[in-house]
Amino acid sequence: MTKKKLAIVLGIRPDIIRASLILNSLRKNEEFEVVFIWTGQHYSNNLKDVFFRELNVQPPDVELKAGGDTDAEMTSSVISRLYPVLEDIKPEAVVFLGDTNTVMGCLAAAQLNIPIVHIEGCMRSYDWRMPEEKYRTIIDHLADVIYAYFDEYRQQGIAEGISPQRIVVTGNLIVDVLQAHYFDKRSIYDRIATCGFFKQRGLEKHKYYLMTCHRRENIQNRDALINIIDLIGKTERKVYFPAGYRTQKVLQEQGLSLPINVIMVDPIGYTEMLVLMVNSRGVITDSGTVVEETCVLQVPSLQMRKATERPQVYDVGSSVKFDPDEAGRYDFKEIYHKLEGLYGQTWENPLGDGKASERIAADLRVRLDQEDGFRGHRRKDYHLNAERSYREDGL
Repeated sequence: MTKKKLAIVLGIRPDIIRASLILNSLRKNEEFEVVFIWTGQHYSNNLKDVFFRELNVQPPDVELKAGGDTDAEMTSSVISRLYPVLEDIKPEAVVFLGDTNTVMGCLAAAQLNIPIVHIEGCMRSYDWRMPEEKYRTIIDHLADVIYAYFDEYRQQGIAEGISPQRIVVTGNLIVDVLQAHYFDKRSIYDRIATCGFFKQRGLEKHKYYLMTCHRRENIQNRDALINIIDLIGKTERKVYFPAGYRTQKVLQEQGLSLPINVIMVDPIGYTEMLVLMVNSRGVITDSGTVVEETCVLQVPSLQMRKATERPQVYDVGSSVKFDPDEAGRYDFKEIYHKLEGLYGQTWENPLGDGKASERIAADLRVRLDQEDGFRGHRRKDYHLNAERSYREDGL
């Protein structure tokens, strides 16, 4: 008897982090086949392979090697390369995670009429400049099953006309991952965090800020980027900045120099990132994943965003806001005073109970066992709407 197949499509390092426990759980099941597809949006060792190794995830079954210098080129490459793969393997459903160029592969699944599953659904920043905001809106409205972290997100989807029957609330995956890969291995991280570890990087434990910066609305907006550089130059503390290659390229092309207190390095692995995060004074970032991690790890964060799809970090007071587009209305001294004031404080974890991965994996298994587990509820919705349309048209 031919096994049912489930395709899981990922493309960037935060995808590996969030999906690691789900992937490992589903791959252990011998009743169906999991085909792990990597688009190639992130392709270098320190953006991809090191994360597979450190998170104990077996390499992808298929690598699309999609590429392109622009979002248009990347998304079109993902779609065109994913289409024949899905056509060949004929999975019961295709699972996507997040809001990057990779999730636009959902168009290939839609063209083949294969059910679409979206993990991390119905998040909204309501900042339409962001490509991510457009991507997550598109996939949510195409998806047959949406796994949303919170009921707040579910309500956002329903307000847009998405059927509540398609949305399953799970909690945030990052809590599960940190439990498995940090809290359960705390002694290992403590042993790594020696004086020599920090000295080698030009740092002193608990006396530096860790930084990430990659969002297009920040690095592709010269004024915003200059304001960010101005911000990080206004602290006397060292700022350790593992910078993505695109960010480095933009800085070079724009002829922008970083302040002398900033140490910029190439991207780093997950273990090193966590060691640096938990032993920092705080984290300066525009990453959604990082502000979640810092919130769970009780590390203060300074969020360089106009708007966020993760307002929970503000609700519990783990994060301070800085809008790079409106830097003139901020007192930089006051920003750092607020950030320093959070150091050593504790707050509630608002992101979940650490069982989101279990819930999603279990739900996917149940749907695979059912005859129409991914599409049945959507078909009922369509039939109902079709009947209404026929009546209105007098047919």
